[in-house]
Amino acid sequence: MEYFINCNTSTLAEYTVPLDKSKAEHLYRRLGFSASADTINNAVGQTAGALVDSLIAQATGQAHLPAPTWANWNESNYPDDDDQRGQLIREQRDEWRLAYGNAILNNNLKDRLSFFWSNHFVTEIDVYDCNAFLYEYINCLQRNALGNFRTFVSEIGLTNAMLYYLDGVYNNSNRPNENYARELYELFTLSELEGQAGGYTENDIIETAKALTGYVERGEIGCSPVQFDATNHDAGNKTIFGRTGPWGYDDVITILFDEREDTIAEFICRKLYEFFVHPDSRDEDNNAQSIIDGLASTFKTSGFEIVPVISQLFKSQHFYDDDAIGVIIKSPFDIYYNLFNETNFTITNTNISEVINYSSLLGQTLFDPFDVAGWQRDRSWINTNFMIGRWITTEDMIKRFFSDNSEQFRDFGVQATGPNGLSTGDPEVVARAIIDKILPKGLLTEADYATAIGIFRDPYEDNGIYADDPGNTSGGSLWNMTLDQAPNQVNLLLLHLSRQPEFQLK
Repeated sequence: MEYFINCNTSTLAEYTVPLDKSKAEHLYRRLGFSASADTINNAVGQTAGALVDSLIAQATGQAHLPAPTWANWNESNYPDDDDQRGQLIREQRDEWRLAYGNAILNNNLKDRLSFFWSNHFVTEIDVYDCNAFLYEYINCLQRNALGNFRTFVSEIGLTNAMLYYLDGVYNNSNRPNENYARELYELFTLSELEGQAGGYTENDIIETAKALTGYVERGEIGCSPVQFDATNHDAGNKTIFGRTGPWGYDDVITILFDEREDTIAEFICRKLYEFFVHPDSRDEDNNAQSIIDGLASTFKTSGFEIVPVISQLFKSQHFYDDDAIGVIIKSPFDIYYNLFNETNFTITNTNISEVINYSSLLGQTLFDPFDVAGWQRDRSWINTNFMIGRWITTEDMIKRFFSDNSEQFRDFGVQATGPNGLSTGDPEVVARAIIDKILPKGLLTEADYATAIGIFRDPYEDNGIYADDPGNTSGGSLWNMTLDQAPNQVNLLLLHLSRQPEFQLK
């Protein structure tokens, strides 16, 4: 698979042409985890502005995941017996993985974004190892996913998961720990320190670490919320970005956004661009930088509100340009969840658990990114071992769906084809509709289409049932989607498509 060069020259001007099927599917593939044929049909003919406004309103109005019964537990709530304690912790963790796995599948923009932010404000549960802290962290992501980024930065840094993960709980006045201060600038707001490209120095990190001291009181019982201890806070003067004073945590956030707003806006808008539009944002010959600059201007003008940036991006001509379609490699969650939504197959908790397990095998472990830099995305998903895993696991899921309920394959074929899906006598029409539904830009060549259509036709090929078969003497097609083998035809075609390079793209 060739690396995609960003050739998109469209602007941030609003895309006002009513959405066709291709553009509507593109929006849903990026804004969430794709959508069913019915959802796309309802979107066709709407303007991007109206549809995006509606989806944002839906996302901002959605409730967050309710607190589980163990949301405020500490070690004293668990059994004394180590085996029983470990089993209960694992059960709670699996419960929350399943709850969040369902949320990111079904909540479209809201939890597509909370999932995105989990790979920006990274923590690893294997490090902080506390279920109550995991709930607090996910709740923070959900509450702020479409909120104010400045507030987001302030709140996430004081979650117990982050305080433990990046050593804030060990940041004492007599021995400052620089870990969180460094990542606050390098990964969360300003970019890596390369010749001061991020607008900060090593001394800024040292001084910031001192200002962040004091959140170290961990209580006498494990898994207890961290409290601020003024006796362990450095109350002396610190100089951060040229400003000197007896700074504390809130002062750091204020100074950061006052003194480095341009850098923050550009850094975050670049990450959003690379995630939602195109992984290539730095090619000298493309228009990406001007788009990022425009988004960054909106970000600053709005006081770092996330919604105006997302709204501008998803309504823009740049986003709907043909060169933006089908150029991002699917993550493991994209592979399975896109397939679920596009086929509209019946999804159970067992399927969600399989997605979580398979994705972990392919390098995307829920609640446990690889390291503080998060999952690196795009080409890192498709090394040799991962490609084989992507094929095998996707095929396994398709076969399982067919075994559980083959009739839903017929339903999908009919829905993908449209109003005449049940009665059409042309298998090529149905096969092409399925191909173009599953693949963002279809197959590369007509020869590829011919191969796929042949696989779809195959179960009936020897029965003289198609109009062009020698054994058919009636002169017309006797085939349609009501016949017994139609579900298996769809099944075989999906199995074939899941191994095509185009299936790996969104």
